[in-house]
Amino acid sequence: MRILFMGTPGFAVPCLEKLIADGHEVCGVFTQPDKPRGRGLSLCPTPVKEAALRSGIAVYQPEGFKNVQSVKIITSLNPQVIVVVAYGRILPETVLNIPALGCINVHASLLPKYRGAAPIQRAVIDGEEVTGLATMYMAKGLDTGDIILSEELLIGQNETFGELQDRMMLLGAKLLSKTLTMIESGNAPRIVQDDAAFSYAKMIKKADCIIDFKKSALQVHNLVRGLSPSPSANTIICGIVLKVHKTEITPLKSDKPAGIVIKADADGIFVKCGDGTVIKFTQVQALGGKRMAAADYLRGHSIKEGCRFGG
Repeated sequence: MRILFMGTPGFAVPCLEKLIADGHEVCGVFTQPDKPRGRGLSLCPTPVKEAALRSGIAVYQPEGFKNVQSVKIITSLNPQVIVVVAYGRILPETVLNIPALGCINVHASLLPKYRGAAPIQRAVIDGEEVTGLATMYMAKGLDTGDIILSEELLIGQNETFGELQDRMMLLGAKLLSKTLTMIESGNAPRIVQDDAAFSYAKMIKKADCIIDFKKSALQVHNLVRGLSPSPSANTIICGIVLKVHKTEITPLKSDKPAGIVIKADADGIFVKCGDGTVIKFTQVQALGGKRMAAADYLRGHSIKEGCRFGG
């Protein structure tokens, strides 16, 4: 099939590569504009742009679809299908109506749960044990279109957002391949979503990354792994911001106030949570520094019993 692909982050790359491997004619790629990164703030291409250029595919990076020229480009490419994977922009009806066989989206949740921008992170933060992926026909609403295929995936108790995302993007590519085969043969189902079961996975903001030690140890643990490796959970101690990448829930209990350091040694940094359970930081990062074992961090930073995280 003649396909126009729209995607931006690394999560979308396996889907693009699978389209190429399956022999589809990828007539173009739409991705977000290059953004400044690093200390030098040099413009860096998106992972999808890099993958497209490696395969000799034309790349388009419009600021949006309000410009009529963007819609004209899509019309001139004459795709049978538009495939969207984590593109980062909402497609207007003028675009949705262009391809004869529709616009297909690969979404990283079991719809209608976790519609929105951060389905993987929110599922981990919420302590879900099962997640999955869904392909759907795109509609005017946010992730409201009819589902074509879906597949469940178990979430490990200590699995981070990054680890789960790596597994999901490979599964997403396989699910997309099956979906397009069904569309091409005319056998793709249309399963209407149950709006009553809807939940929204809102975008992660800075305020969402601050650890609240008044919450239970399990909630803190889920927040940390749901934001690891990026943007990462963080807290403050002695006026210094500390990013926390990995934690363990210990069997220890304490009647100290929430956020108090119970001990800090070669085993890690032990902190009291709101439910009385002590959580252990095992991997942390100073601002501007590298990720490291908590024990290594303690060699250069003084965190002692009785210190308090959170302010």
